[in-house]
Formats: sequence, structure tokens, C-alpha cells
Amino acid sequence: MILQDKRILVTGGTGSLGQKLVRRLLTGEMGKPARITVFSRDEAKQHEMRLDFLHRKTATDEIIYENSQQILHFRIGDVRDYPSLVAAMREADVVFNAAALKQVPTCEYAPFEAVQTNVIGAYNIVRAIRENNLKIETVVGISTDKACKPINVMGMTKALQERILIEANRDLPDTRFICVRYGNVIASRGSVVPLFIEQIKSGGPLTITLPEMTRFLLSLDKAVDTIFAAIREARRGETYVPQVPSAKVVDIAKALMNGRELEIVFIGIRPGEKIHEIMVSEEEVYRTIERNGYYVILPVLPELRSEKNIQPALKGEYSSQNGNISVDEIRKLLASAIEEIQFFQHSKSW
Repeated sequence: MILQDKRILVTGGTGSLGQKLVRRLLTGEMGKPARITVFSRDEAKQHEMRLDFLHRKTATDEIIYENSQQILHFRIGDVRDYPSLVAAMREADVVFNAAALKQVPTCEYAPFEAVQTNVIGAYNIVRAIRENNLKIETVVGISTDKACKPINVMGMTKALQERILIEANRDLPDTRFICVRYGNVIASRGSVVPLFIEQIKSGGPLTITLPEMTRFLLSLDKAVDTIFAAIREARRGETYVPQVPSAKVVDIAKALMNGRELEIVFIGIRPGEKIHEIMVSEEEVYRTIERNGYYVILPVLPELRSEKNIQPALKGEYSSQNGNISVDEIRKLLASAIEEIQFFQHSKSW
């Protein structure tokens, strides 16, 4: 139970991934932490999150409720604001950095805002540990497939976040800095599946950028599974990548329509958007291994690698263009995520 009695800080903890991560931490599956602090700048979302933990329907909900009353704390702050971040980190053993500006078009129109959160925010975490001699055991950076061969501001800033955290392992030997990188989370705010659901409820049309566009698909639970696998197993400087299916966006729309004939309108690619996403580039393949069902990208800096005889797990880049699943397979995959989507759609913080 690696997180038993640990003090945990979740930056960006009121986001869709942050909320799911906190709920899973509260179940005690990784051990019962001594304290979980949600660190974010939105007081309204923090209030809604507090209220959510009052709802108890299942045995698991009961455990989450009890633990939330005992160990869950909320703190207003921003990773951009160094003093408030330092104050929060003084009370932590493990930091999950889920704070991010993640909407691709938004980052294109406000690139420096993305830099301040995604790059300077990550640097502030490293700086806080370095300048204050904080006894942080592990920092987990939450990254994205868009950081791989980035063409948009969001991806570029996330790629820099990865490099900042990985490099920090060189001169902060008492802290383990690791990353996770994954694709489109089905139920996350702003993702295509909730958008399609709303468009279907309205009778269409469904808006898609290009017919050939593809995306990786994973549930919020699978995203958290990847984070937990990394916290259990990752060595300093490693990046964990889940093995997940990919699909054509057109087929995702068809799966959600479930036999209905609704109009699909192709609106063209948005600023900074990729046609296909990549989670492991062809350049990274040569330092990517497989460990317990996950791809593990070894550090780009050779002095940080503990693996000496590398046997690459991939023969080519890991792209959403390859191995797309069928409409029926998509429908089965989405069925398991509908509850998550409905939860966030009914939340005022959606």
C-alpha cells in the first residue's frame, strides 16, 4: 500500500481527471492517505466537489464519504503562484500535477497563458522542492499524447512540462519525478464524446472536423489506473503510457447514434489540431519498453536510465491511425464510460 499514511497534494484536483483521481484515492485501494489536499483556483468547483462526497449510494460511496470527512482538504491556489504552491507543498509527501490548460484551440489563442500554467507551473513545483529543501517523495506529471511530436501550443507546453520534471531528477535525488502520458479521456470536460451526446440529444447535426480523424480512447478509470501503475512501479525519469484502443471519430459518432440517422457535418480542422495522435514517437521507440501491460518511455537523458540492455517493445510509433476498433467495439467501450459522462454532465462544475 504505497500511499498508506502519505500526505497527498493534487493540483488541478477539481478537473474531471483530478476528481476521479481523488475519488479513487479515497477508496483506499493504494492505502489510506493521512491527508489529501485538492489545490485549485476555482472555489465554486471546490464547493461542488465537497457536496458530491455527501451522496452515498453504494458501499464504496460510504467508504469514500467516511474518508473524505476525515482526510480530504481543499486549498485555493494556483500552480502559477509560487508562494501559494510552496505553502501547499510543505504539507505533502506526494504531488500529482493535474493542473493544466488543456483545450487545444484555447491554448492557440492564449499561448502565454498555457505557458504559465503548463510550463511555469511545473517548474514552480521543481523550484519549490529545490529552494525549500522540501521532503517530497514523488511528483507525478500528468501529460498527454499531444506532447508527442507536438504541433499545437497545448502539446508544446506539455512536452516542456515532461522535460522539466524529468530533468529535475538530476539534482534532486531524494525526489522521484515521473510522468504519465495518455490520449483522449472519454468523459473529460471538452472531449468529443460528451459533445456528441449533447448534439444527439438535440437531434443533430454532429460536428466532426475531418472524415479521417482518429483518436485514442480511454476511460477516466483507465487514466487513473495508469497513474497508479506509475506510482507503484516507475523509476526516476520514466513516462508511463497505457495500451488502449483507437478509433475513427466518425465511427465514435456512429456508435453513439446507435442506429439513428442523424446528419454529420464536417467543419474542418481546428487551430492546432492533429489528424492522428501519437503516444510514442518513432524516435522514442528505441527507449520504450513494456512493463506489466504498460509502455514505459525511458528518460531522454541517458544518465537517468537504469535499464542498460533495452529491448524495444514497439517496432514503430504508437499512433491512433493504426488498429482502429469497429463501431460495435466502440459501442461496448463507451457503455462502460456512460456513467462517468452522465455524472459530469449533471455536475454544476461540468
